[in-house]
Amino acid sequence: MDIHLQLCPTDVTPLKDPSRYRHIVGSLVYLTLTRPDIAHAVHILSQFASAPTSVHFGHLLRVLTYLRGTSSQCLFYARDSPLHLHAYSDATWASDPTDRRSVTGYCILCSSPLAWKSKKQTAVSRSSTEAELRALATATSVIVWLRWLLADFGISCDVPTPLLCDNTGTIQITKDPVKHELTKHIGVDASFTRSHCHQKTIALQYVP
Repeated sequence: MDIHLQLCPTDVTPLKDPSRYRHIVGSLVYLTLTRPDIAHAVHILSQFASAPTSVHFGHLLRVLTYLRGTSSQCLFYARDSPLHLHAYSDATWASDPTDRRSVTGYCILCSSPLAWKSKKQTAVSRSSTEAELRALATATSVIVWLRWLLADFGISCDVPTPLLCDNTGTIQITKDPVKHELTKHIGVDASFTRSHCHQKTIALQYVP
């Protein structure tokens, strides 16, 4: 599914029997626990489970076709792989044509993907920088939890976890301790991420 695809609840006419659509989507939600490559597509399609249309069902069949062609793919964790975390964070901006909310996406790797998420944000972001900052804070909270988990297993994390982001404005706001009026409403996310930068939990890096 195209990452820029925008589906609407009113596309064509609703299905007469949406139970099959709901059943397949429910199964795919469970499958995303081991298939991060379909996380975004399933996130989009699951929003229309209450009243799916033939357009939505067509895209659902495309996901199933993709899964059939990639059934041999899997996550592989080598026993001798280094236990060093690194993460990527990204967000769309006002991508939902209905409520204009953005979508948070992150992937945290430990040689292979370890944690990932594609989820609509709870509030409308007024800029792409704001949307990216919310995604960055979400990814940071998961990194903190994973580092605690590794510590419980006796695996020390002595170096900051690289967290890559493609928005220079977000990185600048996170590193800048000065509070601006334009960022006051997202100050909690900025302060949370900034505190973990200072604690050397994460190391923000720009990626084009």
